Amino acid sequence: MDLPATIPMLTSREIRVIHLEPTDVCQARCSQCARETDLFFDAQHQHHLSVDDVRKLLPDSVIRKLHKMFMCGNYGDPAAGKHTLDLFRYFRNLQPNITLGMNTNGGIGLTSWWRDLAQILNQDRDFVVFSIDGLADTNHLYRVNVDWSRLMKNATAFIDAGGSAHWDMLIYQHNQHQVEQCINIARDLGFRWFRSKVTRRPLVGNLRLPDSAQADNSAATQIDCHALNEKSIYIDAQARISPCCWLGSRQKSFVIDFDEIQRTWTTNTPDPVCKATCGRGQHGTKFQQQWQQEIPLC
Repeated sequence: MDLPATIPMLTSREIRVIHLEPTDVCQARCSQCARETDLFFDAQHQHHLSVDDVRKLLPDSVIRKLHKMFMCGNYGDPAAGKHTLDLFRYFRNLQPNITLGMNTNGGIGLTSWWRDLAQILNQDRDFVVFSIDGLADTNHLYRVNVDWSRLMKNATAFIDAGGSAHWDMLIYQHNQHQVEQCINIARDLGFRWFRSKVTRRPLVGNLRLPDSAQADNSAATQIDCHALNEKSIYIDAQARISPCCWLGSRQKSFVIDFDEIQRTWTTNTPDPVCKATCGRGQHGTKFQQQWQQEIPLC
């Protein structure tokens, strides 16, 4: 793939965290995902970020200063990436103390792949976040096309091979009654953390917020930028660099110029994505409010 000749964001500010999208391929059809809502996303043209792509984008000197690299993204699942394991190995070889992690729906690949992943993500702070929104009778209502049996086998293989697994659960009306049961199953399987949250994306179809959810209608008074606070950048599956995954969440208007975005923050019309995600209101930013509970399981 064609790569940019210069990377202004790598030279204009300190980078300690990289959010990498290794592929835009995914088997799931989650109704609130950009794969389903972005009219300009073309699932027929698949992209897989390679080690050579990363070498062209990131000097070794940048990688050696990193504290963390995690894989998630807007359109794909890291488990579907052709080069995911090689990318993890590449970052670990250049920066032995880096924290490595990824987010996944868990329903992709063979158990052998997940055991191999556990051998690479073998340090105390390494992790895999499994997005599991209920049990066998409810997970598929949002995680469409995710096979529950395969998900459980993959998560178990990863945990049994020594991997640190976190269970993340989106709470809707259709699964709100299963939270405690999910916590117990997560503990029995050996997950280390259980987290639940309420979506901040627009609801579609039959999705409904849980009974206890309350909208925060307080006005945002300033931008408390998560990317600047974390010292992070986002790299998508097409090897494009954006300040964060939210600004890089649209195919047609993928944001590259961070300086231009920041200049809007002091005006009466700050960038709408920044305001919606990192606009600080009475109860913090939307991103901070998203988390409802975080429970250590072991």
